[in-house]
Amino acid sequence: MKKKFQKNSKKIETSNNNNNNKKLIVLNDDFNTFDHVTKTLIKICNHTNHQAEQCTYLIHYKGKCSVKEGNNQKLTKLKEQIKEEGLNAIIK
Repeated sequence: MKKKFQKNSKKIETSNNNNNNKKLIVLNDDFNTFDHVTKTLIKICNHTNHQAEQCTYLIHYKGKCSVKEGNNQKLTKLKEQIKEEGLNAIIK
C-alpha cells in the first residue's frame, strides 16, 4: 500500500514597501584610487576597514557594489555625501 503525503503550502506575505527595500550602489570609475574609495566607505557608510576593502574590490572588478540598504531618505543623504567625495552612486 502506498502512502500519500500532502505538502501544506503556506503563503508567506512580505512587505514590498519600495521605500524600505532600496540599495545604495557605488559604481566604478577611472579616477578614484582604491585608498580613496575605501576611506570614503569607512567615513560615510561606517564600514569596517575589511568591509570597505571588499566593497572596493567588487566595485573595481565587478563595476559596482551595494554598500548599504535601507529606506530612500537615509540612502539619499548617504548618496549625496558619497558624490561629494567624487564617487558615483545610485539608489535602486
